[in-house]
Amino acid sequence: MTDPAHALAISLFSELLTADQLLRNRLTRVLPDRMEISHFSVLNHLARASGERTPAQLARSFHVTRGAMTNTLAKLEFAGYVHIRPDWDDARRKLVSISPAGRRAREAALAAMAPLVSAMMTEIGPDRVRAALPVLRELRLKLEAD
Repeated sequence: MTDPAHALAISLFSELLTADQLLRNRLTRVLPDRMEISHFSVLNHLARASGERTPAQLARSFHVTRGAMTNTLAKLEFAGYVHIRPDWDDARRKLVSISPAGRRAREAALAAMAPLVSAMMTEIGPDRVRAALPVLRELRLKLEAD
């Protein structure tokens, strides 16, 4: 026999994983110019951050390996969306900033995602979304702490 709390947790994680996969698929289809979700996420982070970030800081922020972040940054640099320069104070480090083209690409991605996000918000309703956010945020914080 299954413990009800265990069954509830399994249902929660199943819903989260399925929703994540479905959302990623939909977003991937609407993102412009073969942009990947990881690219948009880094551009969005840099656009909202003040100042430059190191690749290691970005890797920690996104909970990915340094190698994975280096790969993403290389693609973004090739597209002209980020600038990567040496840290003049520590030659072992690099600093990353968003370029004007990266800001435009982020804005284009946000515009492409807007109809999808708007439709979901209309269907679910802002009150229900607001009610779900504290639980999702608490779950994220618990997972980050472990």
